[in-house]
Amino acid sequence: MSTSGIRRLVETALVRLFPGSFRAAGTMLIVFLGVSLLTRIGLALFNGEAVEFLPWRLAGWLSIGTLYDLAAGVFLILPFALLAWLWPAARARRAFGIVNVAVAVVALAGLAFCSVSEFVFWNEFSSRFNFIAVDYLIYTREVIGNIRESYPMTPIFAGLGAVTAILLALSVRSLWRASAPSSAGFGRRSLYMAGYVAAALVSFAVVPASWKEFSDSVQAQQLAGNGPWEFFHAFNTNEIDYDRFYPTLPIDQAYLELRKEFTEAGPVQFTGSATLPIERRITGAGPEKRLNVVLISVESLSADYLGKFGNPKGLTPNLDRLADAGLLFTQLYATGTRTVRGLEALALSLPPTPGHSVVKRPNNENLHTIGEVFADKGYEPLYLYGGYGYFDNMEHFFGSNGYTFIDRTAIPSADIHYENIWGVADEDLFSLTLRELDRRHAAGRKFFAHVMTTSNHRPYTYPDGRIDIPPHTSAEGAVKYTDWAIGNFIERARAHPWFDDTLFVIVADHCAAARGKTDLPLDRFHIPLLVYAPRHVAPARIDTVASQIDVAPTVLALLNFSYVSRFFGQDILTEGKSHQRAVMANYQTVGYLENGMLVELRPQRRVRVVDAATGKELAPSEPTHHFTDEAIGYYQGASDAFRRGALRQPGVLIPRPVE
Repeated sequence: MSTSGIRRLVETALVRLFPGSFRAAGTMLIVFLGVSLLTRIGLALFNGEAVEFLPWRLAGWLSIGTLYDLAAGVFLILPFALLAWLWPAARARRAFGIVNVAVAVVALAGLAFCSVSEFVFWNEFSSRFNFIAVDYLIYTREVIGNIRESYPMTPIFAGLGAVTAILLALSVRSLWRASAPSSAGFGRRSLYMAGYVAAALVSFAVVPASWKEFSDSVQAQQLAGNGPWEFFHAFNTNEIDYDRFYPTLPIDQAYLELRKEFTEAGPVQFTGSATLPIERRITGAGPEKRLNVVLISVESLSADYLGKFGNPKGLTPNLDRLADAGLLFTQLYATGTRTVRGLEALALSLPPTPGHSVVKRPNNENLHTIGEVFADKGYEPLYLYGGYGYFDNMEHFFGSNGYTFIDRTAIPSADIHYENIWGVADEDLFSLTLRELDRRHAAGRKFFAHVMTTSNHRPYTYPDGRIDIPPHTSAEGAVKYTDWAIGNFIERARAHPWFDDTLFVIVADHCAAARGKTDLPLDRFHIPLLVYAPRHVAPARIDTVASQIDVAPTVLALLNFSYVSRFFGQDILTEGKSHQRAVMANYQTVGYLENGMLVELRPQRRVRVVDAATGKELAPSEPTHHFTDEAIGYYQGASDAFRRGALRQPGVLIPRPVE
């Protein structure tokens, strides 16, 4: 069929589906479908995976993608349909045309902005919009500031303006034609309007997220999606009921699987708690070591940045030296791809249940944290952050769980060498840390300080003259600066009287990127963990597969602390040797890694077991069923325990009925 024939076919369809003054709505739908198609193809080219252009894959993500585009497009047309419905049939038609064009300019600018935003988001996460995009809408100050500091805004806005003008030029003639006098009365227009509203309601109620899963290729699934549709789907499902959407076992069996997990490494002293069947007494291996602890969670520090993990660029000389002088854990995996997931794992020793991190959920006060264990031992738990505490609900979470919360507001302006939208430079955060720790030591108080850095984050800016990579040039520069700041902090700390009796723990909150060819690419979860205390911890390399949820139990074990534990993690140095496993999640998919197999639990009660190295799905077998039950035990148990209030501190337990 010729181009003119296709045009006539499209125009005929427009006239039938969008007659008279409703033509503007039909025009905008065509423009939306065209922009969505070009965005989808552009993302595929940007992704650079030639396999996605194989005919059978191309047909899949293009055809299914068009269905999602239509599902989103029916909402875009509603403002234009509303105008056509309410505007009198034969009055002020010129004004009607002007209003149509004005509304179209706003819609087209928004469409261009959304398309460009998808490329920025894809570059970071290799995904259409998801939970993270919803969070970005909430924290507009930080996100807009980050964009302004990271990208050249003038040419970007000029480009957006040009794209909007091109789209308007292509559609203005048809938009203006919609203002021609119409013979349709209000009753007939009402029937059409009812049809458009019904289409939108059907789209909202019927179109499932599972259509995208026509292929095992995660990239093909993402290409088949539609950015606006994905955004509102994520907004509508950011709290997910595990029992309703994920594979489950009878709850008693789920906890039995968990109890087996803990007994796999040896005898366990369960307390017999009916509230939380995995509650157990931990007995220290010797006399308690009353050491201070400084836990540094480093923003976006992937393991492959470190020389110790094979990076040849010399980005982390200080961390590499500390690794030589302390414990280096080589097979630790983050639980997620966001800071709040790392904080949840480090503070609560809790698997990453679907939906938001517990740090951002309601009813997250008075929980059993590593800070609570230290407080019971007479320590003061501190949380120090270089940004503002409202971000990611940090101040509420840590402040409501017994920590003294300290953020950038505690730093005088004169003491700040550099700051960007995320927070002060890491060196200034560490100066604040030294000051606060000196105060506790002078008052005779032991401290557990959790320090959260910010500099290793786009826009990758930091003070001049610290390292040989200029600021604002690359992620590698930010890594090298953060390494410098940590090394400088350790050297400054040596002059303080509390240094010799302090355990320094350095761990990433998550990796630098979530991009990968599978839902849970292991290399995008691999992070470093270092423990440094030259007078108390002998150097060693620990190759045990472990998870971020194991950091808290391991730190407490190094101090020989005895306590009642509600943690889901284990001591890597003892239990971990005979029970190597890791938990991790990426938005809605939660995973469990053990013995070279990765169990993926997904909504609609779906399960995949894949070879962890290749990502190839494994045939059902006794081992796959066994590891699937273990995975369900972890996630169902954690979801149930939080929902019922069973993770609250002893003495403040507020039982809630099981729904």
